[in-house]
Amino acid sequence: MTQAANDDRRFSVHARHAGPHHARIVQEPSFEAAAVAYVEDLAIAPDEGSEVSVIVRDLDTHHEHCFRIDLETGETAACG
Repeated sequence: MTQAANDDRRFSVHARHAGPHHARIVQEPSFEAAAVAYVEDLAIAPDEGSEVSVIVRDLDTHHEHCFRIDLETGETAACG
């Protein structure tokens, strides 16, 4: 097993507009990496615009963060 795999954490991630019933479990080293991985593979695109907001929750600590991701550029920022 690689060191990177040992550093991965488990997150529940869902698109804000789709709701938690569309959540997926993602293993990544950080909240932001989990948000990007979700969007790359699993996100449901919003009806309008080129941004999607995703909610990322650490399954061990239950801390939660929201990120806005530009689907065209991949730029990621905290919701706010």
